[in-house]
Amino acid sequence: MQPVTIYVKQTCPYCISAKRLLEHKGVVYTEFDVTKMNQTELEEVAVKTNHHRTVPKIFIGDTFIGGFDDLNRLDKEGRLDKMLSID
Repeated sequence: MQPVTIYVKQTCPYCISAKRLLEHKGVVYTEFDVTKMNQTELEEVAVKTNHHRTVPKIFIGDTFIGGFDDLNRLDKEGRLDKMLSID
């Protein structure tokens, strides 16, 4: 299974929904709270996401897929499992 990384704010409803979707699929993910990151870390994430402004910021492997709406769309289209390498 591909590693999944998600950058969140704890009170963000889209972040909560994204984590629930991943958990429902049995995906173990690494989570980072952007409110606890320093400026250098935030700038590094901004570069990796092409300055995506909102959370969650979700990566499957090294690929930035976007936020919850993007994750949900991939799931509904049947492409998320392939990206995660779930058989």
